[in-house]
Amino acid sequence: MNNSSKKIVIADSQFLVVETLKTILSADERFFIAGIANSQFELIKVLEHELCGLLITDIALIDYDSIDDLRLIKLKFPNVSVLILTNSISKTEFAELSKIGIKNIIYKTAERDEIISAVDAAFRGKKYYSEEILDMILELGESKSVPEEPSHLTSSEIEIVRLIAGGLTTKEIANQKNISFHTVNTHRKNIFRKMGVTNASELIMQAIRAGWIDNIEYFI
Repeated sequence: MNNSSKKIVIADSQFLVVETLKTILSADERFFIAGIANSQFELIKVLEHELCGLLITDIALIDYDSIDDLRLIKLKFPNVSVLILTNSISKTEFAELSKIGIKNIIYKTAERDEIISAVDAAFRGKKYYSEEILDMILELGESKSVPEEPSHLTSSEIEIVRLIAGGLTTKEIANQKNISFHTVNTHRKNIFRKMGVTNASELIMQAIRAGWIDNIEYFI
């Protein structure tokens, strides 16, 4: 490996996406794939053992509890830039990513040259957004709001919100609903994104405002 190579870790659970990225980036002598992670645990292990300069990840396909997990990763590994490579992103998610300083976001429909440009920009500390994201930025500028209402939650998601408010852990919710731990985690992640919150306390306050739980019952 050339000493000037820039180390990259890819955190994504889609096999074809990972293999495609490996092929595209390995063909460029400036870049070196230092590790692949299929979970947040694996990602932390790679970052602890490799001096990587860039993390390429999909917030929907790694077991982040919320976007705040990425903020914590950025705090723990301040020299690692983050490039979000995703199938889709909501305005709420975009706003949350912007808040924690992530300014490099592209879609998985990107062509090879766009991927290389985005990676290069991330290493240089420059912003890079795909056309879809730029359109979203223009819309946000026009509306001055981030429209994603709590009412978009499904009945199952609202039930999980109530169980979280009741103090149940992810494992306890899985046991009570007779579903897998992973399924509850996925629901939890989707709930946090849809409601634009980063922790359980914010979630509970939103649920009280929405009338899904009684504030007197909660505080008692």
